Order: sequence, then C-alpha cells, then structure tokens
Amino acid sequence: MKKKYLITGGAGFIGSHIAEELLINNHEVIVYDNFSTGKRENLEFEDVSNLKIIEADIRDYEKIEKACDSVDGIFHQAALVSVPLSFEKPAESFQINAAGTLNVLEAARKKKVKRILMASSAAVYGNNQNLPIKETEPIIPLSPYGLEKSIDESLCKFYHEVYGLEAIVLRYFNVFGCKQNPFSSYSGVISIFLNNLKNNKECVIFGDGAQSRDFIYVKDVAKANILAMNEKKINYGTYNVGTGIAVSINELFNTIKSIFKNEIHPRFEEPMFGDVKHSLADVTKIKNDLRFAFDYSLLEGLKKILS
Repeated sequence: MKKKYLITGGAGFIGSHIAEELLINNHEVIVYDNFSTGKRENLEFEDVSNLKIIEADIRDYEKIEKACDSVDGIFHQAALVSVPLSFEKPAESFQINAAGTLNVLEAARKKKVKRILMASSAAVYGNNQNLPIKETEPIIPLSPYGLEKSIDESLCKFYHEVYGLEAIVLRYFNVFGCKQNPFSSYSGVISIFLNNLKNNKECVIFGDGAQSRDFIYVKDVAKANILAMNEKKINYGTYNVGTGIAVSINELFNTIKSIFKNEIHPRFEEPMFGDVKHSLADVTKIKNDLRFAFDYSLLEGLKKILS
C-alpha cells in the first residue's frame, strides 16, 4: 500500500538512500533538509514524481510541524553528526541534535503521525569494551554528540510511554558507502582513505591503527530503517545496526590499498580526542525482532562505491 513518509535530513548521506528505497517502492517521500551538509545531487533519482523537497531547518518548529501533515511515518536522520564538531560547537550541536529532535517528536504528536524512526549512534556507549556490545549496556557517552543522542533516545521513550507515539531507535555503528563526502575533515575514515589512495595521496591513521570498528554499508542501514518502519509486531525498541564483524583501521587501510595496488604507507598521528579503542555491535536483537541481515560485506561495499 502506498504511504507518505517524511525524511528529515533526507538529502544527506543516509537519508538519501532511505529516500531512494522508498521511491523505488512507489511511496510518497518528503525530504526535509536545510542543505547545510545534504546535497541536491543526492536526490537525483530516476523517478522523482513522488518526491517533494522542503528546504528548512529542524530548529524551525512551525515548518517541521507543517511538513508532518498527513504523514504516515518519519525517518528522523537530520543531525550534526560529527563528534569532533560537537566538541567545537557544543551549543549548536545541542540545538540541532537534542532540541531539533524534540521539535520533530512534538510535531509528530500534534499531527498524529503513527511512527518515528530515530537515528541514534554507537557513540552513546562511550568506551564500553564489553564486546560485542548489547543494547542493554549502560549509556556512558564521551562526547556532546553521544550525550545528545542519548537525550534523543530518552525523548523517544517518553513520547512513546506518555503520548503513545510508536518510536524505534536505531543505533548506527560505522556507516560507509556512496554519497559519503570524502572532503570534509569530519568524514568517515573509509571515504577519506578511498579518496586519498585513489589519488595517490598520503593517509593519516590516528593512533596505532589497532583500533577496530564495525563497518556497515549504507544500503544495509536503509534496509534496517525500512524493516523497522514496517514491523507491525513492535511499536517501541532500540536496536544496534551493524554487522557484528570487527575490522581494525590497519586492516581497512590494507584492504583499500590492495584494491588500488598502491604502495603508499600511512602516517600515524596521536589518537583523536574522544575516540574509542574498539566498537563492535551485538546484532542478535535486530536479527531476531526485525529479521535483519546485512547484504554487503566490507569488500563488496567498497567495490560498490568504486563501480
């Protein structure tokens, strides 16, 4: 059945992939984005007849409330997503990530939207090394960004329990894929490595490179979002979105280097402030409740980016 969905941050890296999947399945899509980091070219799909774009900020309550008219569900992706930038601009980060989310939830309540999908992050776990990390582990964020995402999760829980809004929280681990900007200093490590090695430029590894991450391809993240939106047996929950596979930064560098058959060696620098040593998702809950399984391995995802 054709439905109408709102995607905040829909012109961004993850949001635009969710939009594409919804449009392929003939749903109406409203992209709400201020284009501070999102790009219009991310929305250049084959068929845009069901696509509406609203250029506005989630800090503008009146506009976000109006955008929620007759919407069946919301994919809330809009955020200031950089941990380093959240340290540099904590007040702005809070206004976007926490106050902005409150605006979206309140607009959803007022307009009687049935369900919201909230993009959260593994950053809420802080440096918890009880790996693979389960959703039941304590929330101990080490950055303003992680703190704001934990506040967002609490707001979702409150709006579900008090107002009956269906709310699913997805804690993303390290997402990579097409449309990720390699030129920002806050980009994901994969997009930076790919761009540098493709152009025979030196790569910087912060720390000794032994730190590991759970990398998940963006198409799989979009898939998890849509499964969560459509699952009728669950009206509230928190889920890790990852692969359950740990890859060290050194392994990652060598894998990308092998694709380009490049002899460049990385330069090692001091670890970044607030960086965690290891991050790995326990994906048992999302497999059991949402029947989610990732489709793309790290290598397959890398090849998709380069194809």
